[in-house]
Amino acid sequence: MIIMMETQAQQTEQGNYSSPQDSLSFSREDNRSLPKLPAAKEPESQWQQISRQILEFLNQLPEYLGSIFNNNKQGLITLVLILSALVTVKVAIAVLDAVNGVPLLQPIFELIGIFYSLWFAFRYLLKFESRQELSQKFNSFKQQSLG
Repeated sequence: MIIMMETQAQQTEQGNYSSPQDSLSFSREDNRSLPKLPAAKEPESQWQQISRQILEFLNQLPEYLGSIFNNNKQGLITLVLILSALVTVKVAIAVLDAVNGVPLLQPIFELIGIFYSLWFAFRYLLKFESRQELSQKFNSFKQQSLG
């Protein structure tokens, strides 16, 4: 019985292996006519796919931004000017708040403003000739500024 088991084991082992004569072999001439398969690609992991998509997006980003800027040039310039005006107003308000925080500076500036307004009224607004002079100065300034 033991001998019978050993022979069966040997037969199964021999059945699993094929001899070189059993396999089909091709010569070089026959190999040329066989279709070629592309090399097997290794499957990309999810991180590799994400990183590849990010790199493609970053490579095309300058083109996207350039086309957006070219299509909306006037609107973007207007937006930048409005934002810069808002920043300028905020900075001016902050400076005025800082100046008003100094104890005697605010009343001194108010007095200077009142005295300048009084001088301007007496100098240019009381007499007809001085009003004409002011009008001429204003028109010349407007002509120089606007062209």
